[in-house]
Amino acid sequence: MEDNPHLKHTPLHALHLSLGARMVPFAGYDMPVQYPDGVMKEHQHTRVAAGLFDVSHMGQVIVRPKSGKIEDAALALEKLVPVDVLGLAEGRQRYGLFTNTEGGILDDLMITNRGDHLFLVVNAACKDADFELLKKGLSDTCEVTLLDDRALIALQGPHAEAVLGELWADVSAMRFMDVAEADLHDVTCIIARSGYTGEDGFEISIPVASAVDVTQRLLEHPDVKPIGLGARDSLRLEAGLCLYGNDIDTSTTPVEAGLEWAMQKARRAGGAREGGFPGADRILGQFADGASRRRVGLKPEGRAPVRGGANLFADAEGKTPVGQVTSGGFGPSVDGPVAMGYVAAGHIENGTTLFAEVRGKYLPVVVAALPFVKQTYKR
Repeated sequence: MEDNPHLKHTPLHALHLSLGARMVPFAGYDMPVQYPDGVMKEHQHTRVAAGLFDVSHMGQVIVRPKSGKIEDAALALEKLVPVDVLGLAEGRQRYGLFTNTEGGILDDLMITNRGDHLFLVVNAACKDADFELLKKGLSDTCEVTLLDDRALIALQGPHAEAVLGELWADVSAMRFMDVAEADLHDVTCIIARSGYTGEDGFEISIPVASAVDVTQRLLEHPDVKPIGLGARDSLRLEAGLCLYGNDIDTSTTPVEAGLEWAMQKARRAGGAREGGFPGADRILGQFADGASRRRVGLKPEGRAPVRGGANLFADAEGKTPVGQVTSGGFGPSVDGPVAMGYVAAGHIENGTTLFAEVRGKYLPVVVAALPFVKQTYKR
């Protein structure tokens, strides 16, 4: 396969090629979109056993308080995210959002309290901008380091705990969003019980020097198969989870995106640390008054998928526009097409029939509750 010299490689790139992966450009990286089994089988395998994903293209960042007090790092980061970071206990992880002054979402991220520092995981396409944002916003009080010496993999699915349990028995005691350090095949890794498929599973940060060895050994387990971006996308879509750049971006606010749950009480109106983050006036205003549009689940009738970018109308003649699809495709576990999109506030009730424009036709789609499949997180 001809290599693109403009694309970056993760530490597992050669392993993907050796496994027969079809590679595609994604967020500046040459990434596996599928392996020889194909997207459908990879999706189903993750739902019934354990799928292994390379997410090393994502950014891993350490925020270390100069004072040595984790509270100082938490309060500094709260100036950039509408999230209760101060209340995050040691060894726990929380979903967060960087917002801009208009209340739009600059990126979504995971935030972990590691005791003496915060550990962040940010999206690949945004990591350079995020790093600059963090340095500019936190450099008075914190040392900010973008790690380039660690890989990141995700092991997802109902057998993930049993697979890791053969290497580290204490993994069974971890709850959803717990983070711990443990040795896997004699390599010290940072393990978070989280992921982006809706399944129980783990994200594992590994020193680059040992990344291929640990990953290969996990793949030797009969329950584990490598999974590419294609199945990653259908899994996360069925789970109703946002993909940055598709379902959320600088033009969408947390309230419009249905992500109010990511803003804890302390940061909302009347909370202990109300506001104080970029875009607070608009976002808190939408909490109080509602937003003019909202992200919803959509189930197209029939078997034809409705893709991102399709316009949505209230009528079958395409006269009254009410929104747009942001993600869509076939859901192997649902056994039918599924989609998400933004819809005007008067049309968001579950069961509402809308019409998606697909190649000049107006196909009926029904507003549906998210997620499309039951999430199996171990809480």
